[in-house]
Amino acid sequence: MSDSPRKAAVKAQDALKALTRHQAHHEISIIKLSEPITSYTAQEPRQRTSDASNTSLEGPTPASLEADLVHYSELFSKLRFSYVEQVTKEKFIRAIVGDPPLIVSMQENLELEKHNLEAKAELKNLKQDVASMVEDLEHKARELSQKYESIQLDKARLEELPKRIHGLQAQVAELKSSGATANANPDMNLPLPKTRHLVSRRQAEQQEVMRELEALQAKFPRKRKEAERLEAELGSLETKRQNSRAAAREAKRRKEAALGGISDDLEQRAKWWRASEDILTQLLETKS
Repeated sequence: MSDSPRKAAVKAQDALKALTRHQAHHEISIIKLSEPITSYTAQEPRQRTSDASNTSLEGPTPASLEADLVHYSELFSKLRFSYVEQVTKEKFIRAIVGDPPLIVSMQENLELEKHNLEAKAELKNLKQDVASMVEDLEHKARELSQKYESIQLDKARLEELPKRIHGLQAQVAELKSSGATANANPDMNLPLPKTRHLVSRRQAEQQEVMRELEALQAKFPRKRKEAERLEAELGSLETKRQNSRAAAREAKRRKEAALGGISDDLEQRAKWWRASEDILTQLLETKS
């Protein structure tokens, strides 16, 4: 193993150790985030009975926390309405039974209504700002959750990396030892640059062969048609040859039948004359 991969492995192990130490001191979980809510609920003198998520306080989840948030929002709305109603009744009763009674003029009512409208508009803007802020916080929370899950996956991969590195080192050593003794092909022992050059050359040769094969495949239909035409002509010529041979045999048979066997006698006489000629030739050469 070269120095650079070894250094990379050491850096990965150091990063894994640092991440493990950091997570040990800064644990992030939904249980830790929900501790303030659960602790406040445990300190209440009376446990509420209308909340369906009471059973999940020991093991809170995102769904149970969201249900608690909805429940507390509803309770706060009801409490605010009750408070406003009670304060209004109290002021009205005090104004009536006071001595002297509190008398409000029309102008004061108009100014108060104007002030209420301004306060409502300001409250509406604040609610919109809070809703936007909550939406941004939820978006950032989801991003942080995804990053945390990605970090956990990277951590698991880093934990497996040293074992894989050791296994690959053993395989490389085994391949080197077996290749040095059992490999008789010199091309298999080339260094990486020469191996890449050899692979490029073989790929170029393969492409050239593929181009030749494509050219031959393009010529194949025409050659096949020409071969079929020649086979058809050869078949007709073979038929004519067979017919000619049959006609020649038939003509020879008819000729021999017409001569009545004279051809055999003429053949014997021709053989006798050739033999006599040979004997006379040899005698004349001997006398000379």
